[in-house]
Amino acid sequence: MAERTADVSESGEAGLKRMRMRSWRRGTKEMDLVLGNWADANLEGLDDAGLALFDRLLAENDQDLMAWLLGQSAPPGWAAPLLARIGAFARDRLRARPGA
Repeated sequence: MAERTADVSESGEAGLKRMRMRSWRRGTKEMDLVLGNWADANLEGLDDAGLALFDRLLAENDQDLMAWLLGQSAPPGWAAPLLARIGAFARDRLRARPGA
C-alpha cells in the first residue's frame, strides 16, 4: 500500500470511503460499473497525488467521462493517463468474463 500523508480535512479512510461511494453512485449505471470496480481494485494502492487526481476526475460529469473513455472525444491532458488506466482495467475485466 502506498504511503499517504494525513489530510487535515478528511482522514485517509474517510476519503477512500467517500471516493468509493462517489464511484459507485455516479448517476449512470455504466459509469458506476466502470469507476466503482476500478476504485474497489485500485484506490488502496494510490499515493496522495493519485488520490487527488481520481477525486478530481470524480467531479467530472458522466457524459464527458464516457466520451473520453470510449475515445469519442479527447480527455483533458491532466486526466488522460488515469483514464487510460481505467479504460484498460474495464476492458480487461470484460474480457475475463465467461462468455465474453
